[in-house]
Amino acid sequence: MYLAYNTVAMEKLGKPVVMTCMKLFYDDARSAAARKGMATLRILPTPLTQRPEGEALRAGVSAIINDIVTALTKPLTAEEKSPAKEERKPARIIFKGNLQEVNWFFYKRGWAYGMPIIPPTEEAVAEMLKGTDLPGDHVVAKIPPRFGKATVEKIAVNAVMAGALPTYMPVLIAAVQALVDPGWYADCYTASIASWAPFWIINGPIRHDLHIHSGVSLMTPEWKANAAIAHAMGLIIKNLGGVRPGVEDMGAMGHEGKYNLCIAENEEESPWEPLHVEQGLKKEDSAVTVFFPNARSWLVHYGQDADGILRALCRIPYQGHLLGFGGMIMSPENAKGLANGGWTKKEVISYVRENARAPAHSVGLPSERQGGSMWTPKELMPVDPNFAVRLITTQKTFESFEPIRIIVAGRILTILYSGFMPHYGGWITKKIELPANWDQLVKKYKDIVPTYAH
Repeated sequence: MYLAYNTVAMEKLGKPVVMTCMKLFYDDARSAAARKGMATLRILPTPLTQRPEGEALRAGVSAIINDIVTALTKPLTAEEKSPAKEERKPARIIFKGNLQEVNWFFYKRGWAYGMPIIPPTEEAVAEMLKGTDLPGDHVVAKIPPRFGKATVEKIAVNAVMAGALPTYMPVLIAAVQALVDPGWYADCYTASIASWAPFWIINGPIRHDLHIHSGVSLMTPEWKANAAIAHAMGLIIKNLGGVRPGVEDMGAMGHEGKYNLCIAENEEESPWEPLHVEQGLKKEDSAVTVFFPNARSWLVHYGQDADGILRALCRIPYQGHLLGFGGMIMSPENAKGLANGGWTKKEVISYVRENARAPAHSVGLPSERQGGSMWTPKELMPVDPNFAVRLITTQKTFESFEPIRIIVAGRILTILYSGFMPHYGGWITKKIELPANWDQLVKKYKDIVPTYAH
C-alpha cells in the first residue's frame, strides 16, 4: 500500500516511475494508486517471492527488466493522461426479496461476512436512527483506506445488518470517530499483512445501559451488545472503509477478531482508575477505546499475590518480531492482588517491560532483529546467544508514547494481547454523546437480555 503511495507521489513530481510488486499484491497496489488519484499508475507484477535471494533474485529481475524499461519509456496513452471517472448515484432501494434472497444478494456483493444479516429496510434503519440526534445525512467521517463517507444513516444501515439495537448507535458513532483519529494510521491496521483486528473497550455508565459484558466468558459471542457492536464496526470498516479481502486487506492469516472483539471494563471491581480516565476523560463520561492487536496469549498466574502475577506477566511468548504489546486484560482478583501489594498500573507496566526477557537464542537471529529501520543500536542482538534480551522493545518510539494499557475484566486468567506497532499509533478514546431521548430508548430495549433455563 505505502509503496504505491510513494510511487504515485514520485510520478506526480514529474518523474517517470514504474512500480513492481508480487502478483499477490497487484490488486492491492491498484487500489492504493487509485486512492491517490492515479488509477492508471504503471504497475508490473513480478514472479519474485517475498525477500528473494541469490539465483532466485537474479532470475526474477532478468525476467522483468525489459518490461520495466518499456514501462518507464513508453509514452502515456490517452487514458493514462486523462482517466475516465465513473459517476454513480446509487438507488435508495437496491433489492427486494425474501430473507434468504436478501442474504444471498448482500453476500455476493461482498457486503456481508459469511453469516446471515438482518435486512436494512427503511423501517429498520429509521428505528436505528432514533439512537442519535444527528441527521441521517451528517458525515461522521471518511473511513480509510478507500475513504467512504460514513454518514449517520450508513452507520445505521450497517448496525441493522449486524443485529444491533438503536441504543448502540452512540457507541458506533464514537467508534467511527475513533477510527479516523489523526493519532494513528487506521489504514495500516485494517489492510496490513500483519492481520490486525479492532478491539473495542467500553467504559462509563453506558456499560450498564447496554448490558455490555465484562465478566466470566469475556470473549464469547454470548452477549448481544458485545457481539453486535463489534460486528457492526466490522461491517462499517468493510463496507464504508472499503476493506476487501485480497485487495485492500492483505492479512497473511487474517484474524477472527475482525468482527467480534468488544468488551466493557469492570470498573466497579477494579482497584485502579478506569481506562477512559487514564485516557483523559472524566469518570462519569461514557467512552469507547480502540486498539488493534494481532495476537493473543493466555497467561496462567503463579498465585494471586503480586509476586505470582508479575512472574506470570513476564512469561510473554515471543511473537517473532514483538515491538511491544497493546493490553494486559486481567481479572479483578489479579488487579487487586497487585494493588494490595502496592503496585500501580504504571509500575506494573514498567516492571514487565524491564523483566520480560528471554535468552537471545530463543528470540531469533541477529539479522532478523537488525533488518528493520525501526531498530535502534541498543536493540541489536548480543553476540552471546545466552544473553537475556527484552521481549518488549525500548526503542525510541516509546520515549513519548506508552503503548501498553491494563484493562480489568474477565475472570481468573490474565490475557495478553500482543504484536503492537507503535509507529502506527494507537489507543484512541472517544467520548460517547447520548441523544436527548436516551432514558426512554434505554427503557424500551432494557429487557433484551438472555435468560437461561436451569
